[in-house]
Amino acid sequence: MATLLSRLGRFAFRRRGLVLLLWLLALVGAGFAASTAAAPPADTFSMPGTESQRAFDLLQRKFPDARADGAAARVVIRAPGGEQVTSAARKAQVERLVADLAKAPQVVAVADPFAANAVSGDRTTAYAYVTYEAKATALTDAAHDGLTDAMRQARKAGLVVEAGGDAVRIETAMSGTGEKLGILVSAVVLLLTFGSLVAAGMPLLTALIGVGIGISGITALGSTLGLSSTTTTLAMMIGLAVGIDYALFIVSRYRSEIADGRERAEAAARAVGTAGSAVVFAGLTVIIALAGLAVVNVPMLTKMGLTAAGTVAVAVLVAVTFVPALLGFAPVRVLARRDRRQYLGKPLSRRQQRRADKRAARRRPNLGARWAALVLRHPVAVLLLGVVGLGAVAVPAASLELGLPGEGSMATHTTQRKAYDLLAESFGPGFNGPLTITVRAEDARGAATAVGEELATRPGVAAVSPATPNKAGDTAILTVIPRTGPTDERTEELVRSLRALAPRLESGTGATEILVAGQTAMFIDFSQTLDDALVPYLALVVGLAFLLLMVVFRSLLVPLKAALGFLLSVTAALGAVVAVFQWGWLADVLGIEQPGPVMSTMPIFMIGVVFGLAMDYEVFLVSRMREAYVHGARPAEAVVTGFRYGGRVVTAAAIIMTSVFGGFVMESDDFVKMIGFGLATAVLFDAFVVRMAVVPALFALLGRSAWWLPKWLDRLLPDIDVEGEKLARPDGESDRQRVRQGHLVG
Repeated sequence: MATLLSRLGRFAFRRRGLVLLLWLLALVGAGFAASTAAAPPADTFSMPGTESQRAFDLLQRKFPDARADGAAARVVIRAPGGEQVTSAARKAQVERLVADLAKAPQVVAVADPFAANAVSGDRTTAYAYVTYEAKATALTDAAHDGLTDAMRQARKAGLVVEAGGDAVRIETAMSGTGEKLGILVSAVVLLLTFGSLVAAGMPLLTALIGVGIGISGITALGSTLGLSSTTTTLAMMIGLAVGIDYALFIVSRYRSEIADGRERAEAAARAVGTAGSAVVFAGLTVIIALAGLAVVNVPMLTKMGLTAAGTVAVAVLVAVTFVPALLGFAPVRVLARRDRRQYLGKPLSRRQQRRADKRAARRRPNLGARWAALVLRHPVAVLLLGVVGLGAVAVPAASLELGLPGEGSMATHTTQRKAYDLLAESFGPGFNGPLTITVRAEDARGAATAVGEELATRPGVAAVSPATPNKAGDTAILTVIPRTGPTDERTEELVRSLRALAPRLESGTGATEILVAGQTAMFIDFSQTLDDALVPYLALVVGLAFLLLMVVFRSLLVPLKAALGFLLSVTAALGAVVAVFQWGWLADVLGIEQPGPVMSTMPIFMIGVVFGLAMDYEVFLVSRMREAYVHGARPAEAVVTGFRYGGRVVTAAAIIMTSVFGGFVMESDDFVKMIGFGLATAVLFDAFVVRMAVVPALFALLGRSAWWLPKWLDRLLPDIDVEGEKLARPDGESDRQRVRQGHLVG
């Protein structure tokens, strides 16, 4: 592996013009393909195998005129000052509102509240149900404006009018402030790390090139593969993260090779051969984590994971080819200003070189080496402090409550939340989470009527609507209003009890199939799908990464502690998310308007993203330790060497990622805040506590045993030479042969 990559790095360094031209052509070609491709399809959400999905598919077939996939809005009207909406004056105003709503573009029908009996018992509140011909993601600005204008006119007449539903525009536009701040912090950190504008700009440039090609490719294939516009969100976030990390690692290794006296082309070759090998395997762990989202069996998450994995693959290719090409254009300017002098102008005389060598020998160990030495002197204290500290932060995760963001969790100033509260106050809390019961039978009306009579007697049911059959008479629907709200645990228990009751109702009423669906049931099914997939996903991702890291580091304990450390850091991050977004700690500081359940996708999303980045840091840091150890260093010396060369790079990468993710906390949307906070916290914990403290402490306690591998397994594993042993010994003599003959392998 190292030999092949070193040849690739040397070729890219020497033929830098050709490599640069090829990547620019790839970027322009992908951009042209994206600009000429058909528009991507609208977002679709499906959960194959769930009862909600079966009911949705059935309704689309049996009730085609109902437009089950069309957008809808529920416009809530309340008369001011305790007046009744049924009075002559207010009724005329409501009817005028209904007429205005019907004139809006893409509207199929508007249910008059008086004809549909959609008036509260006290006659103060009513609602009009608006149905659209297109999905929510396909509604035009004119359709949104028509709804807004109709509501505005009714408000001018004195009515209280609010609206909910997926047809109502959600103001979630990203301000971009957080992203700009993250990029600014990244630039500053890179400049401080390298002491060179050129070196600081390389990771940013290569990351932008890789993301540009990846996102353009996704856009170009959008209509062909059914990739919606939101599919690129994860790809862009992860592509930028790993693109900066990978280039940072290779540039840093090039500078250290130059400092060791290597010729420029040779330094680039060795940087790609050693650091590039680590980049390849770090990228593979990220790809495994993202592609593993297919286990969840939610097509939207599968597409997001696979496209992000493809973008990571592009980032790896850019790192091992485009970075050495850029180094060829600026082989000296990439160095810090104080280090350039000896490479510019006349070569140093022997006397000047000896003086320079003496000054270098007297130079104090850097901060990474000093930190590693400190941990090696007090490994037990550092290990206990790190594990106990993260364990304490993880305690709130035991109270984790998952849910999907609904209108009841929106900020109180939004029209959706106001409509939600008005309906709950006038019609009961369960009115915001109705259940749709689908009944199939030869006599669907009769069977559904019998089903409705039985359901009306069940605990937790507030009301059941009359049966509505389709034109063929073989399918009917009922609407069940729970007594409790959509996010109440008792509503979830009601859904489960009704589904358990369905087989008995089928045999007693002559129905062939009874399905319980609706938005509330869909949320429950989605959360259950994610819960069921969490353990298989963890097993797949951690298991494959364990095997990969075992091949890279030729050890059983190193990949084991890497996986356990990740679980500790991600659990601590989830604990912090629960404390802040569910319990409301620091809510005022972070501007969180509505504490509530954690988004159902948050745990599995965090696992996928953070696992990839955590393994990046593990590979970057430990690969240099492994390299030093294989080349003859004692275990403690190998740890110090790894931190001398890798500690600063990992620290810089972690600060960059924390600032990028942390920038999203500045956005107004609570879910975006949650993602940014969770990822930033997880990276912070994993990089600075687990990788920088727990890992060296464990190495200190394990000593040579950390690199133990059974002989039979060592013979079975392929020799991929990540540490660049063959580069160090071109005559074929192997340091690993010496290691295998020692007591480590047995």
